[in-house]
Amino acid sequence: MPVEPPASRWSFPAGPDEIARAVGDSEVVGSGADLEPGTILAAYRGGMFPMPLRRGLLGWWSPEPRGIIPLDGLRVSRSLRQAARRFEIRVDTVFDEVIEACADRHRPGAWISRDFKRAYHRLHELGWAHSVEAWTADGRLGGGLYGLAIGGLFAGESMFHRETDASKVALVALVEMLSAGGASLLDVQWVTPHLATLGALQVSRARYHELLAEALARPLPARFGG
Repeated sequence: MPVEPPASRWSFPAGPDEIARAVGDSEVVGSGADLEPGTILAAYRGGMFPMPLRRGLLGWWSPEPRGIIPLDGLRVSRSLRQAARRFEIRVDTVFDEVIEACADRHRPGAWISRDFKRAYHRLHELGWAHSVEAWTADGRLGGGLYGLAIGGLFAGESMFHRETDASKVALVALVEMLSAGGASLLDVQWVTPHLATLGALQVSRARYHELLAEALARPLPARFGG
């Protein structure tokens, strides 16, 4: 089971109404604070997540609308099913390599800094952050993703691929693990055109908080330490 870290010394708005008052026309609830494990977990449990606002300034985000992938709504094409046969799925065998690949500065929109890598490594050591990895038949890491598992919530942070379809295969495996383990919510923050092709959709902030409350009341799937 994950180890609960010391509580954050920072407070976050409680619920979608307080968040709406805090953000106004923005998606940023606030700035500053820290990336201690207790702070990050408190944010996710409250429907927020950290991302930089700009270099050196940490922001806490609550998108309106929010992107999710319904566990019964993932779109898996025939070609993707066939691609899945080329990979072996592993969990948490090379977490740091996955986050390093996701943080590659040559990737468009790269934002994962050294501080974020350090913070999620600590969460991984405590049993909260996890990687799902797609390995080739000859033993190479073809792609994967990482995120946080809290009860029946998996908050996806980033994904990467070195081999065609490897990140998609990791996502398919993640959804299967979550469904089998009794989870109910896969958070992807925003719906990108790529994620939309896989079944991601938008929900209001209020609806997201309803789904979040239900997910947090569920046990952690066994594949992630439950």
